[in-house]
Amino acid sequence: MRTWFILLLLFLVAASVKSFAATPVIYAWPKKLATDERGDYPVALLKLALEKSGADYQAVPSASVMTQYRTLRQVSTAQGLDVLWTMTTPEREQQLRPIRIPIDRGLLGWRLFVIQPERANQFARLPNKAQLQKLMAVQGSDWPDFPVLQANQFKVLGSGDFEGMFRMVKSARIDFFPRSVTEIWPELSQREALGLAVAPKWVLHYTAPLYFFVQKDNEELASAIERGLWKAIEDGSMQELFLHSFGPALDKAALSERTVIELVNPLLPKETPLDNPLLWFDPAKGY
Repeated sequence: MRTWFILLLLFLVAASVKSFAATPVIYAWPKKLATDERGDYPVALLKLALEKSGADYQAVPSASVMTQYRTLRQVSTAQGLDVLWTMTTPEREQQLRPIRIPIDRGLLGWRLFVIQPERANQFARLPNKAQLQKLMAVQGSDWPDFPVLQANQFKVLGSGDFEGMFRMVKSARIDFFPRSVTEIWPELSQREALGLAVAPKWVLHYTAPLYFFVQKDNEELASAIERGLWKAIEDGSMQELFLHSFGPALDKAALSERTVIELVNPLLPKETPLDNPLLWFDPAKGY
């Protein structure tokens, strides 16, 4: 009995030392948002990649909520943040070091519409893209999605107030609010009191790689994350996590049954790995 106790004590001490020695990697999803399920998948994938990298890193949440602009700046200047995930642009790839593996397989660019439920029939009866373009959408004024919609001749209002965009739908100031298939149901669930809905029939699609980014000179961390992601792709653990996280939303969305409007993303960097089908979501396969 005493031998087992000593062995257990030694194990606990060793685990504690290892945890203490691990280099913290502070990611841009604060403790205050721990219950917000939109962060569950990227945080879990980051932890999985670090674990499979073989490097001695420990993922740690950031301390406070920040705007997207400030988050990008904090990572680029190495001021308390080590990694974030965001849609790529040429400017962001110049400021930061991207790990060019789309962590959600491009689902960020599959966009459904938040609408007033009483307008569902109106959206179902819209005959074509041209009629949809006559309606007013809203997007964050500093989101890459805003110029994407503009470049594709959609009427779009820019806003810096995220909560306000849902209220704009509710008050009919705008007609629809495009959100990714991975975001839309958690967001509506969190704002159930507004009584909003998902529009039938339509889905916008544009190539929108969501990458992990690190500070430009942090090659060691970037290499570890990339190495871990490829191992997770190869051994199937990324697919398992992806389907566990997004399978129910994809079933609800039924993308293969919707009318897809293909849009051009003018902000897409030329280095985007478009020719590797291992990295991108295929509605026909469900992964």
